[in-house]
Amino acid sequence: MKTFILIWLGAAGLVTWSACNRANGSIQAIDLETGEKITVIEDIASGKIVNEKTGEPVKLFVNRKTNDTVYGVTGEVVNGKLSMSDEGKYVYYGKVKGDGYKMEVERDGDYTIKRGDDYKEKYENGEYKVKHGDYKKEVERDGDVTIKKGDKKIKIDGETGEVKVKN
Repeated sequence: MKTFILIWLGAAGLVTWSACNRANGSIQAIDLETGEKITVIEDIASGKIVNEKTGEPVKLFVNRKTNDTVYGVTGEVVNGKLSMSDEGKYVYYGKVKGDGYKMEVERDGDYTIKRGDDYKEKYENGEYKVKHGDYKKEVERDGDVTIKKGDKKIKIDGETGEVKVKN
């Protein structure tokens, strides 16, 4: 009986803690990735807009009250800034600027993100690059990966999986 009470109290505490991490406001929405009707909220701990039921971040949604399309990453209203990909998914394109944050997404899916003075991320023509401080990562179109951190360099062959490390 004591075990049951302890488990029940632990579960109640987890639910209470989880509820405290959520903001009070909620929005009835349609998730544009799944097409499902959901409720979105801001998670206070992370600052992200998330699905209230699953806790997962919501990338694009339509506010059912205002009929505005919202980019969940930044909360920006992006009416008229979406296109449909070849896979039938909605894709946001345009520019977003915030406090120390800048992002640009093109219609073809290429994007650039900058945060602060030392973080840059870029995807262009099937190639991905990220730089953060002394860390650099590059993924080429053929799958080859190069990672640099300080004086250490790692190369991974995209076809064979062969790993080469230099110090």
